[in-house]
Amino acid sequence: MITYSQTWPEPIVRVQSLAESGLNSIPSCYIKPSSQRPSKTNLTPQNDDININIPLIDLEHVSSEDQILRETVLKNVLKACREWGFFQVVNHGIDHELMKSAKEVWREFFNLPLEVKEEFANSPTTYEGYGSRLGVKKGAILDWSDYFFLHYMPPSLRNQAKWPALPSSLRIVIDEYSEEVVKLGGRILEIMSINLGLEEDFLMNAFGGENELGACLRVNFYPKCPQPDLTLGLSSHSDPGGMTILLPDDFVSGLQVRKGNDWITVKPVPNAFIINIGDQIQVMSNAIYKSVEHRVIVNPIQDRVSLAMFYNPKSDLLIQPAKELVTEEKPALYPPMTYDEYRLYIRMKGPCGKAQVESLASVCN
Repeated sequence: MITYSQTWPEPIVRVQSLAESGLNSIPSCYIKPSSQRPSKTNLTPQNDDININIPLIDLEHVSSEDQILRETVLKNVLKACREWGFFQVVNHGIDHELMKSAKEVWREFFNLPLEVKEEFANSPTTYEGYGSRLGVKKGAILDWSDYFFLHYMPPSLRNQAKWPALPSSLRIVIDEYSEEVVKLGGRILEIMSINLGLEEDFLMNAFGGENELGACLRVNFYPKCPQPDLTLGLSSHSDPGGMTILLPDDFVSGLQVRKGNDWITVKPVPNAFIINIGDQIQVMSNAIYKSVEHRVIVNPIQDRVSLAMFYNPKSDLLIQPAKELVTEEKPALYPPMTYDEYRLYIRMKGPCGKAQVESLASVCN
């Protein structure tokens, strides 16, 4: 039986309220250890970094009858999954106006009076609602961000009464947006399955099927920060779930992806989604695909809003390497574990690099 803490260890302070108070220095609880802080070059990319970006993949021909065009898309996704764990997609089939509306309604929500937002304050029990911290470790160094977290799939967990009632269009827009993003996730899982040499529905079935998989939305609000070189909007971590589909801010870059010993600042392409592999797909693929550490830097002048849809296995299913990918030469690298058991770690401790998935691999070695 998985149990979660019922309350936060300290009084919650909204980061947006701190930012809007006009403070010139950030409280000590947001100051990261020197080894975790972004360097000056991280905050201001150098000229030789301008053309470095995660792969950009055009999905237009993924269903083409032209085998050459289709195979090109599949190979591009495979290369990105193996070498980066991150990629952007265009021609993904989701209406650009819907994407724009989704960001606009959430920006409107975060600009509402604090007392209105506080009606949706969350707890560590489910994290659903308006929040400002991850993990329940007392005295933890916190991230410079607020968020709103909600469940969309399975339908049994979807409760629009827990979604903001203001702005008035939010529930309708986010329901439509979430439905389309979940469909996109299904198409990408098919591509990933095929590229592993598995049946195209393998990963979807391993997630519990299209009616039982988990999908939840976290809307991130990163307020402007007077000392961006001392903190992070989101600490370095790999995503504990299966796959993340991110709608980034068009105007302010902030997402950074680890590539070797470097941090690459992702430059969002207009009307593109950013896809990244989570720990559960690393486990299922027996580390053919790998989740990758990423973090978020903050800006001294501008706020940022992004929408992250987490595409996850059903919480009580055992997740383990696909038997088709386990051989004598490459045995199973991870023990079976439910997603509910796995995510307890991050819900208790907050973002911790890749410590959790790497600790599982050591169990099998």
